[in-house]
Amino acid sequence: MSKLWTILTHLHTLAGPGVMLLYPLYASVQAMESPSKLDDEQWLAYWILYSFVTLVEMVLESLIYWIPIWYELKLLFLAWLALPNFRGAAFIYDRFVREQLRKHGLTNHPGSGIGSKKENGCKVDKSSSPSTSPKEKENAKSRFLSFVTPKKDH
Repeated sequence: MSKLWTILTHLHTLAGPGVMLLYPLYASVQAMESPSKLDDEQWLAYWILYSFVTLVEMVLESLIYWIPIWYELKLLFLAWLALPNFRGAAFIYDRFVREQLRKHGLTNHPGSGIGSKKENGCKVDKSSSPSTSPKEKENAKSRFLSFVTPKKDH
């Protein structure tokens, strides 16, 4: 029984990095090399959400320490985000993150990403567009900073 437990422990230890880092890394490289932009969006969303989960984990480390199944919950959630059958990262990003960005005025219109617009089906960086004035860039920067910085209670 102790050998089985040892094997399961080592399998559990390898599953985390494999599911949370190695497979997403491999799939991200494949997505960058493919002509489709749909998979690029999935993997960018994954890395954004993975970074957010990691930051939350670092900030709340003392609380998470007391949750005995935290690692398993995190592994399941990140597997759901990463596995292509579920497209969880794109779902979470579209449903929650993009909605918050729109709510705080960080996107131009519903179909656009931050600081980009679509022309002929391709994303074009607005920062390099001659039609973007310095005042518009400064306004976008100040909206972003007001979104990111904590609000002070008076």
